[in-house]
Amino acid sequence: MAEIIQRDGAWAFDGSTVRITPGLHRSVPLFRQTYGEVTVPLEAVSGIVYEPERKRGRLRLRLREGADPLLQATGGRLPDAADPYRLTVDIDRSGIAEYLAEEIRHALLLDPVPEEPAKAYLLPGPPVPVSVRSSDGMVSFDGTQVRIDWADTSDRVKRATGPRIISTHDLVQVDWLPNSGYEDGFMRFVTRESVFSKLPPEKDPYTLDLWGSARRDLLTALVATAVTARLPHPSTRAADSMERPRPTPAVPPPSEHHDVLLRRLRELGELHREGVLTDEEFTTTKAAVLRGF
Repeated sequence: MAEIIQRDGAWAFDGSTVRITPGLHRSVPLFRQTYGEVTVPLEAVSGIVYEPERKRGRLRLRLREGADPLLQATGGRLPDAADPYRLTVDIDRSGIAEYLAEEIRHALLLDPVPEEPAKAYLLPGPPVPVSVRSSDGMVSFDGTQVRIDWADTSDRVKRATGPRIISTHDLVQVDWLPNSGYEDGFMRFVTRESVFSKLPPEKDPYTLDLWGSARRDLLTALVATAVTARLPHPSTRAADSMERPRPTPAVPPPSEHHDVLLRRLRELGELHREGVLTDEEFTTTKAAVLRGF
């Protein structure tokens, strides 16, 4: 077995899998600690490089396209320190890092991995249920439904629509951009009905606007990954959408929810009259409220 242990974490290769464990040092990002251990099968690996630098080097594990829901959900936008497939290596451990990389390359030569994208996820993603409190509210996923409970600081439009509950059957994908600390991020749940929405993140009832603690908001990638892992794989999504039956007409809201529905529609109407909502924003948000009931 080839293994390297560093302050930021440990990598071990047994000939068939790469086991990546986050370090316990306080410098390790909260997301990395929370995401936990990652076990990568050799069939998901496309390559590995060791990049020596003056004081420290870096190991980078490259995965096949479509093999990992984390990479699919985050699109390579995770900060380097939070990326489980990158490991900072002290200069006096460069020989061990190079040996580990060479062992993985040798295994890939003996058991070649297809070059084409994977047709199914080869890593499972985070377990469910998973919940994260972000700057815009609490988002939870139980494996079948996403629920968003808006924070007191969320935009009035979002709070007027009430909690947002989205079934995975209605989801197309999750768009995620981290909060960098300099620019806001977002996590948008794209449904077949909202795919063409042009509402800004702060007003979109299907989007969490990430503007607070970058360290805390980065945890929303856990939810984005968990949801992505349970959606149809990108390789089958097009065919699946063609075969998916049309949704049945919406059932009228139950009588016990009638007063709540009227109150929220009244609030949206007031926001529209006050000029807070444009015509397009009012129409889109009103439709989201009606769908919620």
